[in-house]
Amino acid sequence: MTISVEVLMLLADQQGAWSYRQATATPKPGETPDETARRLSGIHPDNQAHVVHSTSWRHQPDRDQIILTYAVCPDPNPEAPRTPLTSPTIARGSSPATPSPDQIEPANVAAHAIQHLAFLRSTDPVVERTLEQWPTIAMALAFPTKELDTARA
Repeated sequence: MTISVEVLMLLADQQGAWSYRQATATPKPGETPDETARRLSGIHPDNQAHVVHSTSWRHQPDRDQIILTYAVCPDPNPEAPRTPLTSPTIARGSSPATPSPDQIEPANVAAHAIQHLAFLRSTDPVVERTLEQWPTIAMALAFPTKELDTARA
C-alpha cells in the first residue's frame, strides 16, 4: 500500500465563495507528510500567515493507496488557476459504522476541509490567530454551514 499527500489550497472571495487548488505527491524518502504538504504548497515551516493542517484521509482501493489530505489556508498563490467550489457538499457514509462514502469527489474533500478549518478556528487559538489576519477568510469561515450542504445517503 502506498501513501500520498494531497494538498487543497483554499481561498475565499469577498462574497464568501470558496475555490481551491489541488496538488498531490508521494513523500520523498525520510520526508514526513507535513513536510510533503509544505513542499507542495511552498510554505516554510516558520510561516505564521498560513494554516497547514491535516483534515482527512481516504483509501483508494483501485490504487491500493491511502491519501492524506491537508488544507492550506489561505492559498499562498492566490493568482494561480483554481477550481470554484460551486456546490460545497460534504460526502458522508450511509450509517454510523460505515463512515466512508461510496463516492468522494475533490469538491467533497474541499468542503470537508473548510468545515474542519471553521471548527479549528473556534477551538484552536493558533489557527484562530493565523486566520484572523485574513478578514475575507475569517468572514467566510464564520458561517460555513450557510454554504456547506450535507449529502446524506
